[in-house]
Amino acid sequence: MFNKKSVLFNSVLPLLLLFTLIGTVYADTLTLYSGRSKSLVEPIIQQFEKETGIEVKVNYGATTQLASALLAEGEKSPAALFWAQDAGALGAVSKKGLFAKLPESIQTKVPSGFRHADGLWVATSGRARVLAYSPERVKIEELPKSVFDLTQHKWQGRVGWAPQNGSFQAFVTAMRGQVGEERTEEWLRGMKANGAKTYAKNTPIIEALAAGEIDLGLPNHYYLLRFKKGNSNFPVAQTFFKANDPGNLVNVAGIGLLKSSENQETALKFVEFLLSAKAQQFFVSEVFEYPVIEGVIPNANLVPLSELLQLTPAFNLNEMDDLEGTLEMLRRAEIL
Repeated sequence: MFNKKSVLFNSVLPLLLLFTLIGTVYADTLTLYSGRSKSLVEPIIQQFEKETGIEVKVNYGATTQLASALLAEGEKSPAALFWAQDAGALGAVSKKGLFAKLPESIQTKVPSGFRHADGLWVATSGRARVLAYSPERVKIEELPKSVFDLTQHKWQGRVGWAPQNGSFQAFVTAMRGQVGEERTEEWLRGMKANGAKTYAKNTPIIEALAAGEIDLGLPNHYYLLRFKKGNSNFPVAQTFFKANDPGNLVNVAGIGLLKSSENQETALKFVEFLLSAKAQQFFVSEVFEYPVIEGVIPNANLVPLSELLQLTPAFNLNEMDDLEGTLEMLRRAEIL
């Protein structure tokens, strides 16, 4: 006997199964704390969502502030991943035992110098500290040879820096490790006494150089390259200090997996994606950063990594975990 209900059920069942499968594919969500700027990384996050069907809920903020939030939240943090713009913040969080050890398959994608010694975080891209300057107002032969020369009277009121920026604070943390507490604090106080002009972050430093507000600045290398991409005649240049000077620090952006996350398997997919050739090429071609895996087409606008590593001071990024000590020093010197 013909049964309409049975036919209807049998015809609808495949659709219900299909919708269930689709819902399963897109059901995964991931909470990411990102100290990386939205303008820089949103395209690659969207690409990950498109390819995997995993929704990424991003909490953007200053790297230092997000690290502090994670320390305060502890195991109750909603974050599955912390994507920081510097190794110092990653070190501070890992030091408190909040990160889970990453699988060997992920760790070994990155050179040993660009990952945590115990596998608690990996770099996702590299960047260098540089000396940016106005070629119209400063001759090449006049440029300071060392970051410590910036406290000289001739540079009074002519230098811009961003003490609230996470990359700058990581640079200070590295300086403390390289030359000691006393000399680092002496330099900070000397910069303040010499009228260093404070900016909220790196981009305004580049803009201030072009506007004639300052003649020298201490940003990361890629900010100027973004301006040059839109205007090859943009009136700012950049260089490095002498080889092995603390001002030439090569730092990394990196990511760690929160031990408290109940969504670790999904989170690891995002980490693997950031270390894929596609994502690494994005960082090189669009963000002007250095890759942390081999096989990526180099950017002609960047100093070759082999040359860069000859300029940078020898320093273990795993030793940049005393962020609080740096913040305390900056406050003591009345810079924050």
